Amino acid sequence: MKRIMLVDDEDLLRERLQKAFLRRGYTVYSAANYDEAMAIVIEHKPPMAVIDLKMPGKSGLELLEDALKVYPQMRVVVLTGYGSIATATQAIKLGAVCYLPKPADVDDITNAFFRESEASGLTAAPEFIPPSLARVEWEHINRVLADCGGNVSAAAHKLGIHRRTLQRKLFKFAPNK
Repeated sequence: MKRIMLVDDEDLLRERLQKAFLRRGYTVYSAANYDEAMAIVIEHKPPMAVIDLKMPGKSGLELLEDALKVYPQMRVVVLTGYGSIATATQAIKLGAVCYLPKPADVDDITNAFFRESEASGLTAAPEFIPPSLARVEWEHINRVLADCGGNVSAAAHKLGIHRRTLQRKLFKFAPNK
C-alpha cells in the first residue's frame, strides 16, 4: 500500500489533501508541525512526504533536513505559498525531489514525486506563478491570526490595523489565485 505524510499548519488544506490521497488509495499520516511530523517519521517511516515550508516553530526546511537524517529513502515535495528561488534551491540541496507553489492539487503533487529531475533539480521553478497580492495578504492575515490563537484584537495589533478592519478582511473568502 502507498504511504504518504502530509505536513501543513493550515488545517483545511491538510484535510483536503488527506481526503484526496485517501481516495487514491494512500495510507495518509497527517501532521500540523515539526514535532508531530518527526514522530511520524520515526514511527512509520513513510516513503513520501509533502512538507509545507512555513510553519510556526521549526520550518519545513528544518523538518526536511531532520526527517531525511532519520529516513534517507523518503522522497519529499516541499509545498509553499511563499516561494522564492533561494528557498527552492535550499530545499533541493537538502534533498527535496521537487518544490511546488500553493495552490497545488493532488495530481500536481503525485506528478512531482515521479517526475524525473532535471540537472538543476528545480523542475517547478519555470512553472511558478506568483500568488496575487490579495492571496498573499489573506494568507498572511490568517497566519498571524493563528499565531495569536484566534484572538482578533491581538492579531489586529500585530498587523497594525484596526480590529474592525481585520474583521472585515476575515469575513471575505480567500482569493482564488
